[in-house]
Amino acid sequence: MILIVDDKPENLIALSKALEGRGFQTDTALSGEETLKKVLKHEYELIILDVQMPGMDGFEVAETISGYSKTADIPIIFLSAVNISKEFITKGYASGGKDYLVKPFDTDILVLKIQTFIKLSVIQQALQAEIQKRTQAEAKKDEFISIASHELNTPLTSAKGYLQLAEMSLQNQDTDQAKMYLERSNKQLGKLNRLVTELLDATKIESNKLKLACKHFQVATFLENAINNIHQSYPDSSIVMQGVDLSGLSIYGDENRLEQVLLNYISNAIKYAPDSKEVMVEALLLPDESLQISVTDRGIGISEDRQQQLFQKYYRVEESACKFQGLGMGLFICAEIIKLHKGAVGVKSEQGKGSTFYFRIPLNPVIAEANVSSN
Repeated sequence: MILIVDDKPENLIALSKALEGRGFQTDTALSGEETLKKVLKHEYELIILDVQMPGMDGFEVAETISGYSKTADIPIIFLSAVNISKEFITKGYASGGKDYLVKPFDTDILVLKIQTFIKLSVIQQALQAEIQKRTQAEAKKDEFISIASHELNTPLTSAKGYLQLAEMSLQNQDTDQAKMYLERSNKQLGKLNRLVTELLDATKIESNKLKLACKHFQVATFLENAINNIHQSYPDSSIVMQGVDLSGLSIYGDENRLEQVLLNYISNAIKYAPDSKEVMVEALLLPDESLQISVTDRGIGISEDRQQQLFQKYYRVEESACKFQGLGMGLFICAEIIKLHKGAVGVKSEQGKGSTFYFRIPLNPVIAEANVSSN
C-alpha cells in the first residue's frame, strides 16, 4: 500500500484516483502528525510526501520516519510545487527521501518511479532476510564447533586417563584393576568413534556426498539385528517388538544406514527415559505400500514448539543439553538418510508422557543414481 501525504484534500483525491487506476492500493494523510501515527500502525510499501505543509513540513516528517527502525527503509518520494531549488532538493535527499519530483509532474513517470522503488525495497528486504539467516547460521555453526570441541575432548581425556591408570595397575601386577580401566577406556573410545562418525556424516551431507549402498534385505532380520546390537550397549533395557508379522517381507535400501537411524532412535529413547527401562519398537505396513517403524519411550517428552526443530542441524534440547552428551547432529543425519530413501521422519510427544519417533519409507523407493554408491 502507498501512503499519500498532502494538506490539500483535492490533491489527495486526484493522486489516489490516478494511482488506484494503475492498480495500486493507497492510503492518505492530511498532516505530518497523522502520517507518523499511520506509519507506526500500518505497513506501507512507499510514501509520497508533500514538502510544503503547515506544522511539520515534509522534510521533518521524513527525518522522523527515517529515525524509526520499523519505518526507516520505506522509500519516500517528495512532491513540491514551491520548494524547487537545488537547495531544497538536496535537503530532501538528506532528510531520507529517495526522489524529489516537481509539480506539475507526469503521472506515468511517477508510476515508473514507484514501481522501481517498490521493487528495490523488496530486493533489499530479501537481502536483509538472507543476511540475518546466514548470520544466525554462522552463530549456530560457531556454537556447534565449540560444543564439538568439548564433546570430542571429553571421551579423549577420559580414555587417556584410564589408560594411564591401567598402566599403573599393570606395573603393580593388579590385572583385574587394569582390565577394568581398559574396559572403561574402550567405552570412551567408542563414544569418540560415534562422535567422529557423526561429524563425517554431517560433512558428507553438507557436500551432497552421502551415498547409499542399496540392496534388497529382509525387514524382520533387519529389526532383529538392530535390537541385538542395542542390547550389547544397553543390556539392562527391555526392547519390546510390536506390529505386524514381517516374515518374508523385503525392502530396498541401505540396510546399514537404516539401522543407523533405528539405533539412534532407540538409544535416544533409552537415554531420555532414565526412569523406564522399556522401549517399544513397532513396525507397520501402510496402505501406500510403505513401511513405518516407530520407537516409543516413557521419558521426559518434548514440548510441541520444539518438536519441529528436533531434526534440524545443530539442534539440542536446551534443558537436556548439559545432561546428555552429543553434538545435536544425530536426528539431523537420520532425517537426511530417510530423505535419500524418499521417506519421511516425524515425532509425537507430550511432556512428561514420553515420545514416539518414527520414520516411513516406501518398500521400493526410486532412489537417484547420484545417491547410490558403486559398492
